[in-house]
Amino acid sequence: MAADMAQPLPVEAPAEDRLTFAAAPYLWMAGLKGDLGQFGLPPVAVDASFSDILENFDFGFMGAGELRYGRFAVLVDVAYTKLSINAATPFGVLADSIDVDSEMFTGLAAGSYRVIESEGGHLDALAGGRLWWLDTTLTPVNPGLLLRRSFEDGDTWVDPIIGVKGRMNLSPEAYLTGWAMVGGFGAGSDLTWDVMGGAGYAVTERASIIGGYRALSVDYQEDSFVFDVVQHGPFLGVNIAF
Repeated sequence: MAADMAQPLPVEAPAEDRLTFAAAPYLWMAGLKGDLGQFGLPPVAVDASFSDILENFDFGFMGAGELRYGRFAVLVDVAYTKLSINAATPFGVLADSIDVDSEMFTGLAAGSYRVIESEGGHLDALAGGRLWWLDTTLTPVNPGLLLRRSFEDGDTWVDPIIGVKGRMNLSPEAYLTGWAMVGGFGAGSDLTWDVMGGAGYAVTERASIIGGYRALSVDYQEDSFVFDVVQHGPFLGVNIAF
């Protein structure tokens, strides 16, 4: 998403002969829906809106970047969130309540090659991998005799990824952009896909804003750990080209 946000800068040397970089912090207002299974328990259905997640939000960051030389580029996209919630226990027998801390990190790194380039836009083919890391900790508050320690569960895996991303120029300032990726193939998750579409506007030669919609899905299971969810929602970002 990063380098597709801004118009190419006027330069003295041809684009093929220079190294460029673009960075794009963004806010993805995503909800989460699917099935989660941890701590040896059967999977449960989860349907949380962005406002539900925001109520329990502690910290997070999201950003994308692209390093390009001619038709070749390296794309990265990372997102980290930490959520906390306090849940009451039945009758307070085991503990007064349980603190639940949940962390998730996902990071994409991919190489790309520009297969189509014209004044009207461009299209890149890409291949790489997406790292997933999830961790959940349950901590009893004022525990009873039977519950005096914390419990932790999570997993880490990498999915191979292939896909395309592109851009269509509507005017010197306005454009449409998007990507479509698929991966997993049983090497990490059974299946993962990532689809994004948006519209951007260049406010200066080096900066543009972009908004749109993104959906990211993953279907992963290892023993009793199940993470079969779709995250989806609108996003808003700013791109800075160097």
